[in-house]
Amino acid sequence: MVNKHVERLAKELAGAIADLEGAEQIQALNDARRALHKVSPFRDEPIDLVQWIQSGHVKANDWNPNTVAPPEMRLLEHSIMVDHYTQPIVTWTQDSLLHEVVDGFHRCQVGRSVQAISDRLRGYLPVTTVHSSRGDKSNRMAATIRHNRARGRHGVDAMSNVVLELTRRNWDDERIAKELGMEADEVLRLKQVRGIADAFADHAFSEAWTYTDDPENECGAAEATPHAPSGRDI
Repeated sequence: MVNKHVERLAKELAGAIADLEGAEQIQALNDARRALHKVSPFRDEPIDLVQWIQSGHVKANDWNPNTVAPPEMRLLEHSIMVDHYTQPIVTWTQDSLLHEVVDGFHRCQVGRSVQAISDRLRGYLPVTTVHSSRGDKSNRMAATIRHNRARGRHGVDAMSNVVLELTRRNWDDERIAKELGMEADEVLRLKQVRGIADAFADHAFSEAWTYTDDPENECGAAEATPHAPSGRDI
């Protein structure tokens, strides 16, 4: 049941914030979110509080070993351009002014360097902050690596299913390649993988025949298996 008193106060607060403009309005949003975060049952979860911070107050760390290849960087830019920000940049801070990136350096870079995105965000970036108890450098370094390594990779079979489903939905190869950040030959190979598997789905092979998409397969399956792009930017 909705608490009518809280509902009324929320509407009044939203109206007061709507009457503000520019930096004053953004600061009021951050202040309201911090106040609600303090009483939230999820206040121990950093994602419970996402704030908009001026991009100049968000800096890279000096240890991130992750690099993103140009095609994946272009895909990240396209993703943020069309899907907008769906993940905040994870940071650590000793104060409320300077935020050091723990995870999301490339999301930060896109938001700062791509003019259309920077203009859309009015020079701000969406930021969440790790607990102060995890603030020493060793913990921050470990958190960066955990974020990087936990993302995993996309399986070839699953990716080929996605490509075929998009094809059935009348996406041509050029659009699939653009939207998924692939080269044209990757799209073709993924179609072939699923197509071959479907063609022989009901065929009985002898035990001497096996199929694997293990990149470590000693018979050289890695050379015949298309590479599926890894997860989104870290």
